[in-house]
Amino acid sequence: MASGEFATMARCDLCFALRRRLGMERGFLFLLDSGADRTVFSADILHKLGIQPNEASQDLQGVGGRAASVVLATSIRMIRETGDPVIFTGEFAAFTDPKALDMSVLGRDLTNLFAVIVVRPQDIVCLLGAKHRYSIVEA
Repeated sequence: MASGEFATMARCDLCFALRRRLGMERGFLFLLDSGADRTVFSADILHKLGIQPNEASQDLQGVGGRAASVVLATSIRMIRETGDPVIFTGEFAAFTDPKALDMSVLGRDLTNLFAVIVVRPQDIVCLLGAKHRYSIVEA
């Protein structure tokens, strides 16, 4: 069992709120992908957010091949174990083809800011900040 000061999620997909126009927020699930270079939104989320892209289409490449994407300026809000929000504002890619990605991906552009612990048997994902520590103890 892992112990320490960190937030746990109920499932291994991570649910974050995305800020959109007029300061409104919507919650969406992300798959934490330690092999993804960057965070990428699915075409479904791009459509639901209704945000105008900053840049013209560009291709992203992954295991499934190349697919067109656009760049969005938005914020991703995560909730700490204390209930306080942590907000990451920046430019994030979004696929335009619904077949390119069925779930948005949280990539290393954000996960490199944390130590990541995945406890598959209990479906827990922990993102530990710089001030957090953990220890492994027998249950």
